[in-house]
Amino acid sequence: MSDALGKKDLEKIASVLGAVKVIHDTDHYRIRVVNKEEKRSLTLQIYTETQLGRERGMLIVVYAGNVHLQLHNCTGYVVSDELGEVTFVAESPERLSGLVVERGASCSSYAAMNRELISSDFSKLGVEAMLSGVAMSLAEEILSSKKEKE
Repeated sequence: MSDALGKKDLEKIASVLGAVKVIHDTDHYRIRVVNKEEKRSLTLQIYTETQLGRERGMLIVVYAGNVHLQLHNCTGYVVSDELGEVTFVAESPERLSGLVVERGASCSSYAAMNRELISSDFSKLGVEAMLSGVAMSLAEEILSSKKEKE
């Protein structure tokens, strides 16, 4: 992502997730999401710019129960108020990876997907591939606009 996430971005993300707590630490933001009814919680950490090997980039981290997920070199995000989720995306010319964080304190990860999968005819895919294609298709909007700018 060329521009680091700003305060308005973080407020939008926290709002759609129904965050119970947002903390700005020295080098990252920490967003706490709790689902009391289903006894779930997660912590979302957003490092807007951090050292990732030889390069700097955005790092998205999720801690939930016995899970620790990371999305390196995040290039963008999409907020869905209707679905109550935020989809963080990392892209390369051929592949997409994504981390979907939900208001209900759930999280899904999709790694190294073929880019064409998100614009495929989902009825021709097996259920196992269809789910990732549908989930990541929300990001198609930001990917298309990036291609047009290049």
